[in-house]
Amino acid sequence: MLCFGYVHAQDFLFEFGEVIPLSKAIELDDQKPEMIRWHNVNTEKATWEHRDSILVCFGNPIGVVRSAKKYRNYILHVEWRHMEPGGNSGMFMWSKAEPGENRLPDGVEVQMLELDWVNLNTRDGKKPPIAYVHGELFGVGGVKIVPDNPRGERSKSIENRCKPRGEWNTYDVVCVDGEIKLSVNGKFVNGINQSTQREGYMCLESEGAEIHFRNLKVIELP
Repeated sequence: MLCFGYVHAQDFLFEFGEVIPLSKAIELDDQKPEMIRWHNVNTEKATWEHRDSILVCFGNPIGVVRSAKKYRNYILHVEWRHMEPGGNSGMFMWSKAEPGENRLPDGVEVQMLELDWVNLNTRDGKKPPIAYVHGELFGVGGVKIVPDNPRGERSKSIENRCKPRGEWNTYDVVCVDGEIKLSVNGKFVNGINQSTQREGYMCLESEGAEIHFRNLKVIELP
């Protein structure tokens, strides 16, 4: 059931995902995971809906929610699936969570695109590179990075591993001291280094299409 209401920027919206202490991740003790609290930046309450263990983003308006705390070194595990052809979304690492002119913040974006995006966004009759929809990494909002696999200023995946709409994809994102490595469905295929911003909020993106998230977990590193 949809719930409509007005929310202000930075208002707490919901809890989704868990923070797992490193000691728990390597089974040294039984600490209870800390729930990740997410705060509105420039979306609406109706943009998001919990369906049991799944967080649904309806895609409008364009904008983000941010984690309550900032992170520097960590491992992010998240599963996602698009529900519309050519759906666009992603997550931002090391962000200040301050929207720019396009309503999106700075940081390093971890792209989540549905495979038909390249078919629906031809330019001069040409399709963008297929690697574009398989987990590109790039700095935004003035954040500079050095791509492991350059496609201009962006880093493209070396293997096409994302699944189409309706199917779950798994991203494991390792963020350490200005370097990010991305595993797509069980294999590391992309990375960046020398990010000029190395600490900040995580942001979940709403960008015009319905996307589902589940099993979002963070392991904090030293």
